[in-house]
Amino acid sequence: MTADVFFAGLRARGDAESRIAKIRRLFTAAGIDGCIRERDLCAIKVHFGERGCDTHVNPVYVRQVVDMVRAEGGRPFLTDTATLYSGSRSNAVDHIATAIGHGFDYSVVGAPIIIADGLRSGHAVEVKAGRKHFDRVFIAGDIAQADSMVVISHFKGHMLAGFGGAIKNLAMGCAPARGKREEHRAHTMVVEERCRGCGNCVEVCPAGALSLEREKVQLDRERCIGCGECMTVCLQSAIEFDWMVDIPPFVERMVEYACGALEGKRDRAGFFNFLLSITPDCDCVPWSDAPIVPDIGILASLDPVAIDAASLDLVNKQAGLAGSLLQSHRRPGEDKFGGVWPHTDGSLQLSYAEECGLGERAYRLVEI
Repeated sequence: MTADVFFAGLRARGDAESRIAKIRRLFTAAGIDGCIRERDLCAIKVHFGERGCDTHVNPVYVRQVVDMVRAEGGRPFLTDTATLYSGSRSNAVDHIATAIGHGFDYSVVGAPIIIADGLRSGHAVEVKAGRKHFDRVFIAGDIAQADSMVVISHFKGHMLAGFGGAIKNLAMGCAPARGKREEHRAHTMVVEERCRGCGNCVEVCPAGALSLEREKVQLDRERCIGCGECMTVCLQSAIEFDWMVDIPPFVERMVEYACGALEGKRDRAGFFNFLLSITPDCDCVPWSDAPIVPDIGILASLDPVAIDAASLDLVNKQAGLAGSLLQSHRRPGEDKFGGVWPHTDGSLQLSYAEECGLGERAYRLVEI
């Protein structure tokens, strides 16, 4: 079966071709309006961006989805969950303050913000999974209890998953800290000859698993929760995962959580992917690197696997941008995220998600 993925490019020569107008047309063309029923409590799943990141989806774009949901009789709320690592979104108070600081204020987006896993990430429900890695998963309570959902994702790279799109937004974004810990469950290792003893990793580790001894980082594997925060700040690349062993099962666990997030909402959820400012990193890092390819456009679909497959193909068709982190695979048709994170394979998300019945990799791209 082939899923429809609707695409809007970025050229515009009039107000009817503005991005705002295109988002509204995509909402209807993709059939997302049919997912919303009268008086639905509708979760608008977004990523507000870590403080210091500025490539999260523009709140003005999110407002268009909010207005379309309300026009269908739904009662929308913006939502996300606490991060596993330390930062500006590790509890609900800081998370909401960060969201407002990034422009997600009620006067802009037209909907309240509800952090779905509660004040300290303790609000979750157990959802039956019956998969290879999990018999059950933990999903943030207010997402599980929502009647319908629209998932809005900034499509970009990710050092573990290869890329982050709809699947990752469902998996990590809808899980409380307890669930994120289950998904990661990988351990870092220190390459001592590269370590310069700067201590950056020690400062950011949320689990206290790292320490400095004789100007070298020491890892307590029992404490390590596998969040990868240390890797993002190590300038010498002295901290690594066991890529060959840890990455494939990590991706599978992530996909199983994505399935759990959609439990009860398979026909009540729609997806937007924004292929703008396509950076090498997740918006969880407190910076935004230069894009690795040009801006492409906006996609919408009822199928999270198909929309990610189409997004990945569109990125790979581009020529890589000079001066970015992309050091190889710059030619059109080459694996762009593999050129940034050579140990990853983004297609693993798609193949296992299709195997689990989350959606279809085959798609028909329909330009509006």
